[in-house]
Amino acid sequence: MSIFAIGLTIFFVVIKKYDFLVIGSGVAGMSYALKVANAGKGRVAIVCKTTLEEANTAKAQGGIASVTNLKVDDFEKHIEDTMIAGDHLSDRAAVEQVVRNAPSQIEELVKWGVNFDHNEDGEYDLHREGGHSEFRILHHADDTGAEIQRGLMQAVRNNPNIEIFENHFAVEIITQHHLGIEVTRRTPDIECFGAYILNPGTQKIDTYLSKITLMATGGIGSVYASTTNPNIATGDGIAMVYRAKGTVQDMEFVQFHPTALFHPGETHPAYLITEAMRGYGGILRLPNGEEFMHKYDSRLSLAPRDIVARAIDKEMKIHALDHVCLDVTHKNPEETKHHFPNIYAKCLSIGIDITKQYIPVVPCQHYMCGGIKVDLNACSSIKRLYAVGECSCTGLHGGNRLASNSLIEAVVYADAAAKHSLEHIDEYSFNEKIPEWNDEGTMTNEEQVLIAQDIREVGQIMSTYVGIVRSNLRLHRAWTRLDLLYEETEDLFKRVEATKDICELRNMINVGYLITRQAIERKESRGLHFNVDYPTKNNVNN
Repeated sequence: MSIFAIGLTIFFVVIKKYDFLVIGSGVAGMSYALKVANAGKGRVAIVCKTTLEEANTAKAQGGIASVTNLKVDDFEKHIEDTMIAGDHLSDRAAVEQVVRNAPSQIEELVKWGVNFDHNEDGEYDLHREGGHSEFRILHHADDTGAEIQRGLMQAVRNNPNIEIFENHFAVEIITQHHLGIEVTRRTPDIECFGAYILNPGTQKIDTYLSKITLMATGGIGSVYASTTNPNIATGDGIAMVYRAKGTVQDMEFVQFHPTALFHPGETHPAYLITEAMRGYGGILRLPNGEEFMHKYDSRLSLAPRDIVARAIDKEMKIHALDHVCLDVTHKNPEETKHHFPNIYAKCLSIGIDITKQYIPVVPCQHYMCGGIKVDLNACSSIKRLYAVGECSCTGLHGGNRLASNSLIEAVVYADAAAKHSLEHIDEYSFNEKIPEWNDEGTMTNEEQVLIAQDIREVGQIMSTYVGIVRSNLRLHRAWTRLDLLYEETEDLFKRVEATKDICELRNMINVGYLITRQAIERKESRGLHFNVDYPTKNNVNN
């Protein structure tokens, strides 16, 4: 521990040691933390950049997919639905692991206090969503993610082996690079020794040493101008691992949810209209009442998200619209209110009674299918570093995520990561040679206006050039713009003290670059990646 003074205030640069360091606090991070903490193999720290409550998990409305009704459903159906939705780019081993382990992980969530809705017969009340051949979506009304987050938060806060650091920001993971050793993408034995964490109290960066580190930092939504993700979704984990020379894959597959509520001024985050509403019988229409999905797919409004999002995008362009509509006015009003109480209340708050009026909807960035490449044990290419949840690329989603597969993926892979890390933790020790974060010679950043403007610019670049529909020209234009922002931001980062804002900007630029570069490298239209220069018969041609 080092001591320094500013005026009359004494600050400490702290070195902390934890056997397990968890960066991120959604369903992936918290379920992993609970599993390793309950094993009694050491101290666990959860670091989250705001509070435990604020995570992508809490925003998930629809539900969590698991084969439950064995009278009509089975694992093979779920596996096949996932492979089809992923445009057959999914890793079948990953798909089988998630699908076959889903029921046992659902049981574990219930044991931790998570509640799912039941029908009058006492069985799970199952929904069906786009791309699913059967009713297999467990839910809690239309706020399933929030219920899962609530149950896990209660269990985590009550666990004496877990220490929680809220409003702390992970700046970089620590590797041999910080010991002065050259690390490249060809280095075969990169190791993670912990992370440098920004302390909000001192505004200084502390050193957290760990035997095992888990990255569970969630999505990348803030890279786009409009997203259903919370503002904290700036791709931090993916960017940190990429800078540490870890493998990042499939970043071109960015999922745009077809139906975010169209409400000008509310774009960050935009309010999600769950896929379950289309599974319930909602029909996509133009504002004049005309249906259009029959022109694009035989599954109509229940086609996978990439097809529906591109269809809506095309109809908006054809008719010069700023939105289309989702219609549930033909459904029983009381049943609609019962199944979707939060959506009903939200729409009513802006003057729309969904039992009598159409819901204005528009596609919006929602999910990242790619991320930190991991194996079936959630091990990244960097030793002692695991990744789970949306920041990881397990291979489950392939070219497009099947609705409600993400929450179950997070808990299944958190379980795999916990089992593997518990088997190996005794092989590791703390690296006592790690230096403190060096901010000598830097100055206080007084250029917040530049950072704010650059954050807005990243969102505009990505939404305009690397959105639902792309072209080679658009992608190269994005590459050029992002390269300039990268050079300017790195120069500023070297000269000023590290703050959350500038670190987030660096991460957003890194993530935007990865999405753009990997989109350029894919010379075809596949899954969520649609490039007008590589049209296919199976894609909506914009």
